[in-house]
Amino acid sequence: MSSYVLGLSCYYHDSAAALLKDGEIISAAQEERFSRKKHDSSFPKNAVIYCLKSQGISLSDVNKIVYYEKPLLTFERLLETYLATAPRGGRSFVAAMQVWLKEKLFLKTDLKKNLKAVQDSLGSESSKIPILLFSEHHLSHAAAAFYPSPFEESVILCMDGVGEWATTSAWIGKGKDIEPLWQISFPHSLGLLYSAFTSYCGFKVNSGEYKLMGLAPYGEPRYVDKIKDNLIDIKKDGTFHLDISYFKYHRGFRMTGRKFHKLFGKPPRQGETELTQFHMDLAASIQLVTEEIVLKLAKSLREDTCVNNLCLAGGVALNCVANGKLLQEKIFDDIWIQPASGDAGSALGAALVGWYQDQDQVRVVNTNDSMKGTYLGPEFGNDDITKYLEKIKAPFSTHNDPELFERLAEEIEKGHVIGWFNGPMEFGPRALGGRSIIGDPRNQKMQSVMNRKIKYRESFRPFAPSVLEEYVSNQFEMNGKSPYMLLVAPLKKELCKKMTEEEAKLFGIEKLNIPRSSLPAITHVDYSARVQTVSKTTNSRYYNLISAFKRKTGCPTIVNTSFNVRGEPIVCTPQDAYRCFMRTEMDVLVLQNQILFKSQQPKVENDETWMQEFELD
Repeated sequence: MSSYVLGLSCYYHDSAAALLKDGEIISAAQEERFSRKKHDSSFPKNAVIYCLKSQGISLSDVNKIVYYEKPLLTFERLLETYLATAPRGGRSFVAAMQVWLKEKLFLKTDLKKNLKAVQDSLGSESSKIPILLFSEHHLSHAAAAFYPSPFEESVILCMDGVGEWATTSAWIGKGKDIEPLWQISFPHSLGLLYSAFTSYCGFKVNSGEYKLMGLAPYGEPRYVDKIKDNLIDIKKDGTFHLDISYFKYHRGFRMTGRKFHKLFGKPPRQGETELTQFHMDLAASIQLVTEEIVLKLAKSLREDTCVNNLCLAGGVALNCVANGKLLQEKIFDDIWIQPASGDAGSALGAALVGWYQDQDQVRVVNTNDSMKGTYLGPEFGNDDITKYLEKIKAPFSTHNDPELFERLAEEIEKGHVIGWFNGPMEFGPRALGGRSIIGDPRNQKMQSVMNRKIKYRESFRPFAPSVLEEYVSNQFEMNGKSPYMLLVAPLKKELCKKMTEEEAKLFGIEKLNIPRSSLPAITHVDYSARVQTVSKTTNSRYYNLISAFKRKTGCPTIVNTSFNVRGEPIVCTPQDAYRCFMRTEMDVLVLQNQILFKSQQPKVENDETWMQEFELD
């Protein structure tokens, strides 16, 4: 009889559920994909139901449920922090306590109530709730990073905003065991430091950090010394200490205080207002400081442990620019990054803690990794898709795979933008060829077209390349794999175009429209790209599509961005995909083997209801 462990993360941000069967990662999904509410923090009812239905089981078939952190330790941190800063932060203290006293202190009861609702939704006759366990936040991160990794032994570095107390922690993983080395505790947090600059530059915390990272190459790191002289003391080994007097995140509703604003000479930017060179220079500065800390931590861990491999998790591990620098420095022989590094991935980590540590199971290492390309979400067959399209009277044609890929290669070459809906949905923040929007990287206008007419977002934000695994070293300064789009690498010099003296003098966004390589749509202003390598073993259809494009054009790379508009979670169902297709200026929609052309669809008025439906990030 099979043994199932269910992992949960919820009530803070990015709620998710993950299911193990006899230790194998079977299914995982974020609640936002079902609720259509980005970063949904509610109990992941729909994600849990999906995980159970994927195996045809009910909740009573699950042996253990593991929650990703220990709420009482978090409550302890909140109380100690507010007491230490009193009477400041009184309003936020009262607001936080109201939530805790009503809900979070009784989280176990609340979880059981919501799990009972899952049983009722599935029509289960049993009222029995499986054993409910609680992991620690950073242990869940560490488990999510190490157990699916291809390493028998590894250093594990977790960096995020804050768990219960830990903000940065180091571990050693060997076999099925994970042992702590050290931790840096709240309020000293690299994640919250980066989020403070995210907020100051007018982007949303826990959402806009990747925007700040994308903005950095447009600026100059003019404020590095000011940051290091005032905000953070970085030790030789990479550990650090913040001057908390500049921040408010530990005692208020805002990230930064007046002292922070006075230091940089300007008030915080309001969202949707103009981005200036000042903001670009700030982004460049905090990005460089972050990279310095990450590199120093990695070097000291390698020297102290003599372990060859490194696993990364936590929100900071999604900083793919820092990850790329870490790879280039060759501090460790090999690096593996959990593709769902944030709190969503901690649901998986919690389940793995339940399997390996609570149940004391033997770990068998998969030399590729155990994440199955992150294709762990819902999948929809051709029959269901066809029935849906016929029901809504949407014109479409059906093509078998070889013919489909050749046809799409032609459409991409024409400069058309394609919505690609294929197989299981990805787990984590990246679209990896399951729910993607794709195009021609050689097309100079593709970046601005996708940003302005498809994604409806800021023009500076770059797009990522999906490249056939065996050709990555021909296109980028990278020899290994990057299946999860978590590493930035420079383009090959022979593909780059040198700027003229006039072009080199340009500042900020002025640089955007200068073609810098033969693949301008995926080349950032610093001649880098966020690379996804595509393998035939993990996503054969996506691989075959790119192969068809290569046969036609000689180019083994396509543009890949997530299938959504600004503020919208990545699409989950064919219905989500069609709605997004009709709201945008995408040219073609592919739903498994069904092709839909925008020109053939019923004419609709310009649909901007998504702006009210989704909160702009």
